[in-house]
Amino acid sequence: MLDLKGRSAQEAAVPRWARIPARFGRRIAYLLAGGMTAGVYYAVLGLLLLVVDNSVPYLFLVVGSHFLTTSIVYPVYRSVVFKVSSERWLPGYLRFYAVGLSFLGASVIGLPVLVEFAGIPLMVAQALIILLSPPLSYVINRTWAFRDRVNF
Repeated sequence: MLDLKGRSAQEAAVPRWARIPARFGRRIAYLLAGGMTAGVYYAVLGLLLLVVDNSVPYLFLVVGSHFLTTSIVYPVYRSVVFKVSSERWLPGYLRFYAVGLSFLGASVIGLPVLVEFAGIPLMVAQALIILLSPPLSYVINRTWAFRDRVNF
């Protein structure tokens, strides 16, 4: 005898393992968007480093790259990852940027330590800092920056 326990017949016909990708879809989208964000950030930062050729301190370039990257990727997080449609753009962007500021702060503090004192190249040091941020960033964005979303 088949025990549906409140599930629809369609849900009962789909094996549990087959529903796993749908359940974790947003997290995968977030990881892909994070990879895209890191790529955009590295491209912008690398381009700025090439253009200014050490005439501007790298921390200014990090701040500028962060602002440009945040402005470029916000629509992807808003419409693809978190699927927010009812809230106005500016308040959501400001919250998204505020979350990003904490990670910018980690870069502004961590990069001089890694670059100046440990002698690690700038882009490698930035990669080390970025690797630590996605899990925390996901939780903050999910619960605060994009609070107008449906449950995960």
